[in-house]
Amino acid sequence: MTVEAFVAALKKAGILLTETQVKQFHQYYELLVETNEHVNLTAITEQHEVYLKHFFDSLTVAQYVTSLQTTNQTLIDVGTGAGFPALPLKIAFPQLRVTLVDALQKRVRFLKTVVEALGLDHVTIVHGRAEDIGQEQRFREQFDYATARAVARTSVLAEYTLPFVKIGGQLLVMKGANAQQELGDGEKALHTLGGRFKEAFDFQLPNGDKRFIQIIDKVQKTPKKYPRQAGTPNKKPIQ
Repeated sequence: MTVEAFVAALKKAGILLTETQVKQFHQYYELLVETNEHVNLTAITEQHEVYLKHFFDSLTVAQYVTSLQTTNQTLIDVGTGAGFPALPLKIAFPQLRVTLVDALQKRVRFLKTVVEALGLDHVTIVHGRAEDIGQEQRFREQFDYATARAVARTSVLAEYTLPFVKIGGQLLVMKGANAQQELGDGEKALHTLGGRFKEAFDFQLPNGDKRFIQIIDKVQKTPKKYPRQAGTPNKKPIQ
């Protein structure tokens, strides 16, 4: 996907980028590739692939959850890695207030560099594991939205993310081909943690890759014992 195709595809979806925003995406790409030479951020480095599989893919969630485009709601991105999907969302929709969580200090340093270089405001970057941060009062059940991309299967992801979502907020699950199977396997975990499945959207990226966005409403408080200590959700998913 060329830069021009990226801008055109977003325009077709009703998302218009300014010249400044297009430049910010280019700067983000350059920083990603430059840093990736000595810090493992992504296996995808070709420009057309980054624009399609990282930038465009990250923004698909806003095509289905349109309030992301216009409100200044809060979003937490758990296990954000190189900043996906939160930083593309922040660039495209500057009014969003985003928090990025990652357990690796090297990634956190990269994220801070990007945020500073692009002049983004209302971005909080937190170094730590979701299981620990999810028990901190300043983060627990404070967010309108939580999301995560390529982090864990849904039964595990639920425990990483739902403790951050306020009642009335939503978990936005971004998945590939196994989405429906994972949702079925994760049903008990979602219910236990205060979530309830609302709806799902399936679509294809311009290259034909299948994608799903599943929306989980937060309808009850997450029991205090969740998230469990670091490592436990992955080893012993709620079943």
